Amino acid sequence: MPTTSARLLRLLSLLQTHRDWSGAELAGRLDVTTRTVRRDVERLRALGYPVHASAGLAGYRLGAGTDLPPLLLDDEEAVAVAVSLRVAAGGTVEGIAETSVRALAKLEQVLPSRLRHRVRALGSMTVPLADGGPTVAPETLTALAAACRDHEGLRFDYRAHDGTTTRRRADPHRLVSSGRRWYLVAYDTDRADWRTFRVDRITLRTPGGPRFTPRTPPAADLSAYTSRGLSTSPYRHRARITVHAPAVDVADRMSPGAATVEPLTARTCRLTCGSDSLDELALWVGLLGVPFEIHEPTELVDHVRELAERLGGSVRRST
Repeated sequence: MPTTSARLLRLLSLLQTHRDWSGAELAGRLDVTTRTVRRDVERLRALGYPVHASAGLAGYRLGAGTDLPPLLLDDEEAVAVAVSLRVAAGGTVEGIAETSVRALAKLEQVLPSRLRHRVRALGSMTVPLADGGPTVAPETLTALAAACRDHEGLRFDYRAHDGTTTRRRADPHRLVSSGRRWYLVAYDTDRADWRTFRVDRITLRTPGGPRFTPRTPPAADLSAYTSRGLSTSPYRHRARITVHAPAVDVADRMSPGAATVEPLTARTCRLTCGSDSLDELALWVGLLGVPFEIHEPTELVDHVRELAERLGGSVRRST
């Protein structure tokens, strides 16, 4: 039988990974009697762990307390948390980098050497790509997430890409992260339609709006819905192109916000993208290095033809 200290750690680990445990289940896992389980639960409570007890099969549950007690993590969980903290240290959430570094230092201090080597190897062999993009205040993210969860309306000032600011009212649905930026999918009550807002351009107003009844979302796949909106709606020209290459190969060459890639067959896909410049669109799709057909806009078809003639003439003159 394990020692009392080892048994308490095992009991705490079980309570942290399962929502409800009966006394008999815990006794069976620990190879002790239900009376010993009750005594160990009292020991955990004395250490500050809020273990709730109820009658019936679902006898014990670890609840939230007023203080943060120590957490038990297995090897893979510890590595995952450490990696996440390293990513957050260079991420797009404003003011969280320093906090992440402090938390990571504490975690690495107590990691076993075998896990510390794995985490440090990842850090030493990884070079972050400088982004320089906008950051988002953690308070804004948490406020938006709470509004989505509790179905509470929002009032906020929104800065468009041209710098103009408008006052908006919206019923929030979900937050979407592209890795570089955060977006809010919400129903704009003044415009009676769904909209996607960049979170770094939102300035919340208080008080917010009234509670609302959730609507059916604009799409089942909100990630794809947001990607489609980002790849076309902000731009003057919107293009729809068939590319003769597998969708997975084309998608690997671009970020989610640059274009939407939809498979047509095993060897072709539909590319939806946008730009304020026909030259940029023509060169961008040409540099994919595979055959393609442009379906719209017609101006892009004419522009690609003119560009091909101009480039061909330059080659002929050069030779």
